[in-house]
Amino acid sequence: DPENLETAAAMETAIRDRGAEPATMGLIDGQIVVGLDADQLHLLATADDVVKVSRRNIAATIATRRLGATTVAATMIAATRAGIRVFATGGIGGVHRGVSETHDISADLTELSRSPVAVVCAGAKSILDLPRTLEVLETAGVPVVGYGTSAFPAFHAVDSGLSVVQRADTPAEAAAILDAHWSLGLGGGVVFANPCPADAAIPLQAIEGWVADALAAARAENVTGYAITPFLLAELSRHSDGRTLHANTALLRANAAVAADIAVAYADAARGS
Repeated sequence: DPENLETAAAMETAIRDRGAEPATMGLIDGQIVVGLDADQLHLLATADDVVKVSRRNIAATIATRRLGATTVAATMIAATRAGIRVFATGGIGGVHRGVSETHDISADLTELSRSPVAVVCAGAKSILDLPRTLEVLETAGVPVVGYGTSAFPAFHAVDSGLSVVQRADTPAEAAAILDAHWSLGLGGGVVFANPCPADAAIPLQAIEGWVADALAAARAENVTGYAITPFLLAELSRHSDGRTLHANTALLRANAAVAADIAVAYADAARGS
């Protein structure tokens, strides 16, 4: 997808512009590649047989030498092995709506309790059950920090209507939280929730209507499991006439910039200690 390639390049540029080094990840030819080059990025963006990789299938994907695009969970695993402490994504996975029937909870939440990586995101994807997602993170002991906000973002929407109890307004404050968290030996990751840029954000009420329609379509077509998230996001893009894709591109670039700022501040603090 040319748009995905353009967004990836824009994220890497935003990171370099702030003095950090990007390391986009993927699985190629039986290896976890940390820092994909342009040809590798193009391969992963255009190939038809790319596996969506999480903790449960990362070993099998490596063993069978298949192409793999990493979820938040798999990226955190790779980042930990590479000694990378800060990672930018769009929105984390979480507890799906209707979880009492489906028991569908993203492995991202479990990984956040295991891998010591800061994840900069625009909250959790708006297709999810956000109150339950925050409850699971709290139970797992994962700090959720609003970056420049006291509200938990809902991916394309600036404010989900839910609050966060921790906040950081500068890269230095975010870095201090990371240093304290890991110095205490608490382990696991930290979520920094950075709202979608206001000029690209979509009102929550509009998103909720599209999500309801998308969930109805998923039930009608019996879409479940790994297929549900890409299906719902595609439905949101269709219902919104592409507005959600525009918002997604904007928030990815913004999250990359914030992640770079935090990474630089954390590295500066480590050198000074």
